[in-house]
Amino acid sequence: MKLAGDNPDSLMTLATVFCLRNLRKTMCYQGFRNKLCLRSDIFLPSEICDKLVNTYMELVHTDSNFEPVESFFQLFSDPRSTRLTRVQLREDFVRDRDLEAIRKQDLIELHLTYCNSLSSRSLKTLTCFRETLVSLCLFGCNHIFYRNSSAPLACNEDTEDEEEESPALETDFNFQGFNRLRLLNLGGLPEEVDAETLLKPLKSLTTLDLSNVPLLRTAFLTQWKDRLASLILYNVDLSEELVSTVVELVNLRHLDISRESRRVFKFKMTRKILTSIVQHLVNLVSLDISGHIMLDNCTVPHFEEALGRPSTEPCMSSIYPFQELKRPLQFLGLYDTTLCNVTHIPANKVTGSKNEDQVLNAIEAYTDFRPELAHRAINQLFDIARIQHCNQLLRALQLVIAALKCHKYDKSIQVTGSAALFYLTNTEYRSDQSVKLRREVIQVVLNGMEQYQEVTVQRNCCLTLCNFSIPEELEFQYTRVNQLLLKILEPARQDESIQRIAVHLCNALVCQVDNHHKEAVGKMGFYYDISESITNKFFICDQVMEFSWSALWNITDETPDNCQMFLNCRGMSLFLECLQPNTFKINFDVICTLLTVCCFDSNLLDSKADGIEVSYNACGVLSHIMFDGPEVWSMKEPQRDTVMDKMWDAIQSWDVSSRRNINYRSFEPILRLLPQNISPVSQHWATWALYNLVSVYPSKYCPLLIKEGGISLLEKVLELESSQPETKDMARKVMEQCENFQEDPMETNNVHEVIYGQRG
Repeated sequence: MKLAGDNPDSLMTLATVFCLRNLRKTMCYQGFRNKLCLRSDIFLPSEICDKLVNTYMELVHTDSNFEPVESFFQLFSDPRSTRLTRVQLREDFVRDRDLEAIRKQDLIELHLTYCNSLSSRSLKTLTCFRETLVSLCLFGCNHIFYRNSSAPLACNEDTEDEEEESPALETDFNFQGFNRLRLLNLGGLPEEVDAETLLKPLKSLTTLDLSNVPLLRTAFLTQWKDRLASLILYNVDLSEELVSTVVELVNLRHLDISRESRRVFKFKMTRKILTSIVQHLVNLVSLDISGHIMLDNCTVPHFEEALGRPSTEPCMSSIYPFQELKRPLQFLGLYDTTLCNVTHIPANKVTGSKNEDQVLNAIEAYTDFRPELAHRAINQLFDIARIQHCNQLLRALQLVIAALKCHKYDKSIQVTGSAALFYLTNTEYRSDQSVKLRREVIQVVLNGMEQYQEVTVQRNCCLTLCNFSIPEELEFQYTRVNQLLLKILEPARQDESIQRIAVHLCNALVCQVDNHHKEAVGKMGFYYDISESITNKFFICDQVMEFSWSALWNITDETPDNCQMFLNCRGMSLFLECLQPNTFKINFDVICTLLTVCCFDSNLLDSKADGIEVSYNACGVLSHIMFDGPEVWSMKEPQRDTVMDKMWDAIQSWDVSSRRNINYRSFEPILRLLPQNISPVSQHWATWALYNLVSVYPSKYCPLLIKEGGISLLEKVLELESSQPETKDMARKVMEQCENFQEDPMETNNVHEVIYGQRG
């Protein structure tokens, strides 16, 4: 079965990303003053150059591990070795010097979106492309029409009493000479800029976007009435004059007069105006009237609606004006209107809030340039996934991921998007998602955690990570996710609910991973942050305390460097403080942490805490100490023989059918205690441990014991004269259990294994 989002990346994409991550090893060399230069034998066509630049921008905004290159755009300064034709740049990362670096290129398409670091210097650079440019987007580039504020002052000049100069409007620029320009997006053009004067030189426009642009006069639009195919006037305050002008543009195929409903507009949509638009613009295939409130009722009464399934045929339309259409529209924007709720809508794709399909269409249509609408639509998708069921899972996930990538710096999108991802990645949908798709989710979640320290975003992101198999699914971002979680545990962060989730995730991440992963996390300051959370909880025994000790147990297990760090950083003192009266009831994880770093107390052998776990682990550590021989037992009290007697008594008291809160990845520490005559009690503890595990969890531990050569070591136990009779009897039972498992490997124990405190 093909899983959602399982299509592999193209070879072109993989090669492009590899080159960008390894510029010095592939395309470039280190030049004068460490400047990155293109190798002299490199000649790249436009298909490759466009891909390099556009992928570079995506990596800069979505991959925190990617290091931007200061002189990257200089690599494309010479059109004799590199050819750029279609470039898409966004956000404040783009500077005037970046555009100047590529000014010699014959650009056909240049999209600049939210590039607020650009000044009027870049307008002058645009004139370098005037002979070739066909498509230009300056959406949200508000500062590009202003000169830089003022020249730097002399170092001794006093500025305290002077008001900061406001930036000066650039008045010299116009589109004179841009004769090939067909598509122009000036969304968000500053109010001070006269759109009519700016656009007058353009004679051949076919697509014009004037979203959020105040239009004092409208007649100038008719200069393109024979050519204009697409006109976008989102959030433009309409008037009768403007509508009269628009209906003269008879070749329009796409008209967008939508608005954000929460803003105040004087103009009100009527049935008459909508009918006029449909009657005059007979070539329309796409219309967006989202956000408009109809002054009069233009829908067919419910009892008069045609019976049967919803239809897209105009003659059956539940909206009267659309009965005038010659054919169904390809797209109809009805988001935030009551019209989206009717039965028969003559359009193949509709935005609205009536159902999942309309909501997903809204996210798709509005993400790029209308984050305020995309945010609300994602919030509605969140409700669908939470309360109902998402039927278009792949599409929903891809749209939310795209929105989070596109608007990394928009807090509202990050809040609603991360909340939606929590429900879209839970157990109900998990089986339909590919590894690639789930990795994309993890990456955008971590992006949000890096960008916003705000409580809601952090909580949503942490909860979403809990939907993944840990540590397996997070291992490809192991260092990054640990760093972000440890940041949440810093003392300055006081939100306990987030800290509880973060400690839980930290614990899961250091459980069942290789030692080099544990050591790497230890060097990040893991111990300091976890111990701080314990110190803050001395008088409260809650989940934060429990998970904190469990995490310390896991990170020190089989990791000598981390054990040493624990001891060097007052870990023993922390343990003793936790044992003081009036702090909290000692729990299993506290004991196991200290046992892991070889601290023991023979009184723990009698402990009944957490079943047999505390007693079992205390006896295990003592078994290894006894195996080291009597010469290492330097203390006078208690005596070695006394402790060994207590160990025998403890082992005899345990129920061999006990279910365990422990997870072994290897039996090596236990097997080393078998073929020896130094400490019979250590040997007995080892055989008891093996029999308990292979009898209670045969399918898990019988293969592991056989694989690691345990059977031959048990045979040696039977051969040793020093082995006690009860030890030999236990060894035979272990061998019989493994032999029976090999003959009939079916698991006969129906009780599910539950592991709480994980041990690596």
